[in-house]
Formats: sequence, structure tokens, C-alpha cells
Amino acid sequence: MGQYITTHDFYHSYTDEPHATRRKEMLKKYPEIKQLMGHDWRTAIQVVISVLIQIIVSILVRNSSWFTLFLTAYVIGGTVNHSLSLALHELTHNLAFGHSRPMSNRLLGFLANLPLGVPASITFKKYHLDHHRFQGDAIYDTDVPTRLEVFLFSSRIGKFIFLVIMPLLYSFRPMFIFPKPIHTLEVVNLIIVLAFDGTIWYLLGGQALVYFFLSTALGLSLHPISGHFIAEHYVFTEGQETYSYYGPLNAITYNVGYHNEHHDFPYIPGRNLPKLRKIAPEYYDNLPHYTSWTKVLYDFVMKDNVGPWSRITRPTKSGRVPVVSQQEYEQQLKSTVNSAQKSD
Repeated sequence: MGQYITTHDFYHSYTDEPHATRRKEMLKKYPEIKQLMGHDWRTAIQVVISVLIQIIVSILVRNSSWFTLFLTAYVIGGTVNHSLSLALHELTHNLAFGHSRPMSNRLLGFLANLPLGVPASITFKKYHLDHHRFQGDAIYDTDVPTRLEVFLFSSRIGKFIFLVIMPLLYSFRPMFIFPKPIHTLEVVNLIIVLAFDGTIWYLLGGQALVYFFLSTALGLSLHPISGHFIAEHYVFTEGQETYSYYGPLNAITYNVGYHNEHHDFPYIPGRNLPKLRKIAPEYYDNLPHYTSWTKVLYDFVMKDNVGPWSRITRPTKSGRVPVVSQQEYEQQLKSTVNSAQKSD
């Protein structure tokens, strides 16, 4: 894993992230992994069902008490909306319809985005791919908290607040620390979401619309599924950069818990990631992993040696500037998948 220098905030690494090296080694040892690459059209079915559930529930709670509204938004809406946000993660990697049909993935992303109440699909894609290409990079990986966040949220109370406002931090951090030009599809995404919000307001009333917003705010903050935000890359075991979760919530989150597996092979759809672990168990079974996202959240707040600073960062290499464009990166992934399929 390389040599690390621990400071009062981050762990600093001067070696490359481990996933690219492991990917090459695993493909050489287990060429059958190539058969897992591609896409999974069943993602679209899950997205459609999730959106329909949210619309139906919003109709049912439009005249309910505020207590019922909050409770429903947390238990049902928060679970479904967080699942939809992870559908956006799958679609960022074109894993519903494949790299040959990027617009189909984008359109499904617009649909999945509707119950979230705020536009996220295209902007998330714009920054998330950098997280894979430049994991831990001091400039390009906007998944890493800022030093201001470390300063503000390092006490137990601060860490609790950090979890509560995670949706805001994850939404606005990238745009503040690494602003990028607005993409045309981001404007389209905004218009579609605003039109949906306006339609809900007009047909069902303000309380139904509040349900969607609450579902997102509650579902992506202090919610069991939100444990994945912390579990994926926050250092609980020194030297370990990425962690997987092997628990029941993977069933409704597109197996995002298989996070080491995902970073090793981001062009394998979530449904196939458990198969990857079965093919090459020696690469994953001995790595530190979790079985409870709720416990991850509890430990994050209560353990004094873990906090927003518990991330591995690495200096930006001069060769990384300028950054490979999003289109070029997608083309590289498409070529990788096509080459793998042709070699079978």
C-alpha cells in the first residue's frame, strides 16, 4: 500500500492508488473476469419501480400530519431516494445500457433524478469519474473533505453535524473547490427537475413536494444507507484506502458496498460484483471490511481516532494536467470493455 505520513488531518501517500495495479494482476490471473464486464438492463426496471413508489407515497402523504410526513420520508422516502442516488452512480458508469448507448443512460438518469427534488445526475457524473481516475488526488478528488471541514467537524458533535449535513457537503464541495464549466445537459437536468417539482406542487400540493425534499435530506444524512459514504474510503484501519461492505443493504443499493471490487473494475455492473469476489476471493476476503453501515456511522462519531481527516491523499502529479476529458475517459472504458469481450 506504500508509505504513509500521518499528520493532524490527512494520511499522505506518495504512491499511486492501488486499484489499477490490482486490476491488471487480477485480469492476468483470472481472465474470466472479463465476462462480468458490460451492463445490466435490469437497473432500469429497479429505477422505474423506485420512482413509481415515491410518486405513490407522495400522493398518500400529501394531507398527512407533519409527524407522519417526516417518519414516512425517513423510513420509506429516504431509503428509496438514497437507492435512486446510487442508481445515478451506476448510470455514471453507463452500467444500465452500456458505453455504446450513453444517452440512454443519461435519460434514465434524468428519470431517477426526479424524486430527489434537486438536479444531480449530470453534475455527479462530471465529478465522480475524477474520483476514480485520481483517487485521493489533492486537487481532483472532490470526495475528500476540505481542510475547513476538518477544522469545523473534528469533535464528536462536529462529526455528528458532518453526517447531518452530508447531502449539502457532497453537493457543493466539488463546485467550490474545483469548479468546472456548466454542461448543456446540466441545464437540461435542471429544467426537467424544476418542471417535475412544479407539476407535483400544482397537482398534489406543497406537502407532497416537501416529501421529496425531505426524503433526500433525511435519506442521505443520518440514515443507515448513508454509512456507505463513510465506509468506502475513510481510514479505520491504517494503510487501507478502500473498504467493502458485505451486508443486506447491498440488495437495494446496486451492491455499492462491494467498493473495493467496484474501484478495481468500475465497468462491471453492481449485480456482478459478488461474482468477482467469488472468482478472486484471495484479493478481497483478507481486506478489512464491514457488515453494518449503521455501526460505521456510530464509530465515525464516537471514535476519537477517526474523523473527516481520515482520508488518504496524494499530491497531484504534473502529468495529470490537463485532466483527461470526460468523453475521453468514457471512450477508454468503452475500448477496455470491447477489447475484453473480443478476447473471450
